[in-house]
Amino acid sequence: MPDSKTNYWIPVLFALTLVAGLFLGYRLNYDGPLIASNGDQGGIGGGRLEEILNYVDARYVDDADIEELQETAINALMEGLDPHSSYIPADELKAIDESMQGNFDGIGIEFLVVDDTINVISALSGGPSDAAGILSGDQIIMVEDSVVTGVSTYGIDPASLMRGEQGSQVAVTIRRPGVFEAQEFSITRAPIPLFSVDAAYLLEPKTAYVKINRFSRDTYDEFVKALESQLEKKDAHNLVIDLRGNPGGYLQEATKMLSQLFVEKNLLLVYTEGRSSRRAEYKTNGRAFYNIQKIAVLVDESSASASEIVAGAIQDHDRGIIVGRRTFGKGLVQEQYPLQDESALRLTIARYYTPSGRSIQRSYEEGEDQYRSDIHRRYNNGELTGESDFSQDSSELFYTDNGHPVFGGGGITPDYFVPLDTTLNDESFLRLRQQVPAYLFSYIRKHTELADYEGVEDFKDFKIDERELLAGLSARLEEEQRSALQPLDNRSTSELTHFFRARLAKQLFGNSAYYEILNERDDIVNEALRLMMTNDPIAEARKN
Repeated sequence: MPDSKTNYWIPVLFALTLVAGLFLGYRLNYDGPLIASNGDQGGIGGGRLEEILNYVDARYVDDADIEELQETAINALMEGLDPHSSYIPADELKAIDESMQGNFDGIGIEFLVVDDTINVISALSGGPSDAAGILSGDQIIMVEDSVVTGVSTYGIDPASLMRGEQGSQVAVTIRRPGVFEAQEFSITRAPIPLFSVDAAYLLEPKTAYVKINRFSRDTYDEFVKALESQLEKKDAHNLVIDLRGNPGGYLQEATKMLSQLFVEKNLLLVYTEGRSSRRAEYKTNGRAFYNIQKIAVLVDESSASASEIVAGAIQDHDRGIIVGRRTFGKGLVQEQYPLQDESALRLTIARYYTPSGRSIQRSYEEGEDQYRSDIHRRYNNGELTGESDFSQDSSELFYTDNGHPVFGGGGITPDYFVPLDTTLNDESFLRLRQQVPAYLFSYIRKHTELADYEGVEDFKDFKIDERELLAGLSARLEEEQRSALQPLDNRSTSELTHFFRARLAKQLFGNSAYYEILNERDDIVNEALRLMMTNDPIAEARKN
């Protein structure tokens, strides 16, 4: 039978063992997760990071902004991952979500600040401002009882004045050209769509052109409407899809769009796979609405992600031609996770692969700065201008359905390359070109005959006096810049006039009119159209 002294020490020994175990466990857990969930720290929880922040909060010599330190720590963590994994603060998330969801609440105008005054470029057709009677060229001088002239001088944010809760009203006072007295409008805010299809028109009687700026929630629906307006109602059967400058977006919108370009059912379009993400395949549904025959996809160095999925599927299945320059090279799939403080984590969870099995993701081993500056390197080494070729990695060789070699590891290389035109990189040309959007308003007020044009076809006959244009643009420059201008050569003057004509068409008739005029001199568009007119565009494009 144990004596009383033994009984006394047993609880003490248990306690010491427990403390030692906790201490040893803590020491062995130093490689635990940096981020875990805890309701008090906005998603930063139970590892070393929270401990350090708690010590700083409790014992640091000065007051410390713990929330700012959290974001600094999170951003440092993100830098250790791939360039497309990111932390999105709550105040930035709303704008990003609006862009991808395709709408926000507001009054529905496109505007430009000219001479410190808000000028209406256009009122969205069918939107609140359009319904209220706001016109292109109107100047907004008051919102409610606040004067809003002097935008830059007084640090006014025009966008914040226009947006607001759906159903709320805002009083707007405008100054209209040719009308002496200011006019007041009461506009009821409503959901405003952000369109991802910029333009749809016929390049020639049998060939439709569709420009897509991103893949948002409504892109597929917009695309189908564009096909209906151009292919069904106008009896075209060839299609040019312009994805230049398109950074991507929702993968599902891209694959739904692709299903309209293939008649086959269950044809693989793309698949995704990651360490903790099983292979997911996206295939055609066999329900193409239109008899689309020849296809060309236009791409450049800023076409990324979902744009590359579209180009890769078209190229791998030899469905059409890819024209332009090598794409960005983003083959990573992100998933967005909401955090407790309404911020979000956008984390790369998988890679996507084109039907031939190639990943087009560029290497990011040299760091994010090198990764982001790749386009500058392409320009400097002559790839964009056609002075040198991109060196393909022979270990990344794949083949299209018809046996044409294609490569992974560096974006989508087009079937037909069109170099970047650098002859217009003249400083005087670029300075004058920057003044075009602002100068339009005074030009339209002066040329009242523009109101007689009913559509873009009629407008194509409008003549622009080049001397008047150059004088008007240069007058908007500061004296120092104006005195430094060099005379433009004939080609630069002609190109500047053409760009002005396109912007004028946009102001008068909308986005499609802008591209319809601008594309008349677009090398990539014209080369694609030339190839589409041949009997076998794919063979013709791949000869070079």
